Amino acid sequence: MARARSRPSSSAFDPTLGDRPLAEARQDVLVGRWQGARDLLRATGRDWDRRTHRMRLLADAAAGNRTVETWQAAEPGSRDAMVLRAETDVMRLFNAVAAGAPPLPGADATDRDRLDRAVRTCLLAADGSPEDPVPWVSLMTLARLYAGGHPHTGQWWRELQARDRDSREGHHQVLRHVSARWHGSHAKMYNFAWDTASFAPSGSPLLALTQAARAEHYRSLAAIGEATDLMLSQHWKSEVAVRDLDQTCEHWLRHRAFEFAQDVADLNYLAHGLVMAGMTDQARYVFTLLGNRPTRVPWAYSDDPEELFRRWYDRLTR
Repeated sequence: MARARSRPSSSAFDPTLGDRPLAEARQDVLVGRWQGARDLLRATGRDWDRRTHRMRLLADAAAGNRTVETWQAAEPGSRDAMVLRAETDVMRLFNAVAAGAPPLPGADATDRDRLDRAVRTCLLAADGSPEDPVPWVSLMTLARLYAGGHPHTGQWWRELQARDRDSREGHHQVLRHVSARWHGSHAKMYNFAWDTASFAPSGSPLLALTQAARAEHYRSLAAIGEATDLMLSQHWKSEVAVRDLDQTCEHWLRHRAFEFAQDVADLNYLAHGLVMAGMTDQARYVFTLLGNRPTRVPWAYSDDPEELFRRWYDRLTR
């Protein structure tokens, strides 16, 4: 197909993953207009998978200005505005942590109060939209910023699963929560990914969760600088790693009936794992599905993400 033959460009990283209406609504939010976000979320309806993705990307755009507050003031009864405000508050806290703005959440009573206020905002959004899983995804994300994790994390996870049992974003938030980077270990992270994949229906993007876990483990090994080049290379070629790749291809790719909101991200995880493992025949097929749609993660864990994606993309789709 033409898209699969086109060459990636330096501007190929698209946070919306090709969602054109979302990209337009994000641009509106960035310049202070909220009407586009309102119309987009209204049109999305109860497609929880797409709604979760769109809400999080809109919140990412809204975190740097007061657009969502303006929307709430103009339409105080809007459920969508309330849910977006909750997710935006979560994004703002994570942005502060990423920027290293002292003091970090969880460091003292003042920061605990900021976190608790964000929790209350999320719970108010959940009360206002009792069927909506997005506020519970927001809470699962926020739980990571509490020292040791929030004591109600398990309850929040059950509430999320009651509304969207196969939430792709929700499962990825749990994976991060139980990773060694946050409140768990590599073993806990892998066990969660394997358990999830074992119960996921054929064609579900949850079958790619094992690839996200292996990429996070690789990032951790590379970051601490204790692993040799040989160890890093073998990380993708062990019997367990190859088994997981085969199972993802067999049970996810062969049964995909349509594209979920974040399939582009999951296809990038799979393509990256396959090329790192030397499984180029399978990788070639994934690249034909993926086309010119790279994501920074996980390619950035191994090398310059643009260069690494381009190198394999050109080699396997030429």
